Amino acid sequence: MNVKEILIYAAVAATALAGCAPAATATPTPSGARTLTVMTHDSFAMSADLKTAFEAEHHVTLQFLQSGDTGEALGKAILASGQPLADVFYGVDNTFLSRALQENLFEPYNSPLLSAIPDEFELDDQHRALPVDYGDVCLNYDIAYFGERGLTPPADLEDLLKPEYKGLVVVENPATSSPGLAFLLATIGHFGEDGYLGYWAALRANGVEVVNDWETAYYTEFSGSSGRGPRPIVVSYGSSPPFEVLYADPPITTAPTAAVTGAGSCFRQVEFVGILTGTPNRDLAEAWVDFMLSTPFQEDMPLQMYVFPVNHDAQLDATFQKYLAKPETTAHVDPQAIAEKRETWIEAWTTAVLR
Repeated sequence: MNVKEILIYAAVAATALAGCAPAATATPTPSGARTLTVMTHDSFAMSADLKTAFEAEHHVTLQFLQSGDTGEALGKAILASGQPLADVFYGVDNTFLSRALQENLFEPYNSPLLSAIPDEFELDDQHRALPVDYGDVCLNYDIAYFGERGLTPPADLEDLLKPEYKGLVVVENPATSSPGLAFLLATIGHFGEDGYLGYWAALRANGVEVVNDWETAYYTEFSGSSGRGPRPIVVSYGSSPPFEVLYADPPITTAPTAAVTGAGSCFRQVEFVGILTGTPNRDLAEAWVDFMLSTPFQEDMPLQMYVFPVNHDAQLDATFQKYLAKPETTAHVDPQAIAEKRETWIEAWTTAVLR
């Protein structure tokens, strides 16, 4: 998901992101190791011991080029086409995938690890973008806020338009944020092309706040335990409540937040990795893609990035099993329609909500 913005980023930044420079070619080190540069969104994180293991196995130095939210990072990668800023790009999701493929951003690679991934996650039959994870973008709410005021939490998208929820909601801008775009698509899938703009106009009239990225929404505007803001409803992930328990300090046994999983209220986000066209390190790039699809990385990933493994052999931590709420039905928008109309929908949203 991929969904898509992580509690423990600061803890791994010092080790996992050391020497993060936008190098496009392999850089010899005094020990003779090559350098592999992986371009990602700002929410990427992995365990330091996995990074060390990959570097040792392949005699390589890993550099992670974090480049903003998904839309911003993808834009930077496209602008650098032909002279790539990195060897691999991770984090483009199904809401932006068509744009990356149309720009010929990735080289095909039929990883042997694809045999462990269900077909439902593979959206590119040329294997230019390979699925890594998925997550459900859903509304989250601060349980204590509603309990203290005797107010019933929202159960679906329609509830946000009620007078009692006026000024309580913060969302991300779909032009700059992948969860923001996923939530926009949820409203399109739920209300249809003829109804989503009317819904957003009503949401604006009811005091919705729009910010550029998930980090600002969740950590600055949201009133949940990880944030200190004034708004108790935020667009985040169905996996956010388990993380509130996993990384609470001091420890807690009950999640302070919950996800809204009413029919059609969430949108399933799938994130992909691809080898950037023109990389001089094709062999290392293939090794990294295989690594991301392998069981060790897939099992580490949920504890790092709020998202879930696509590899059917990977096992989830018990905390997820206890606190995770998955929607029975998610909002659906045809991938071809997203490819053809995404920019039109975003522009129409911008006019209706921000202008």
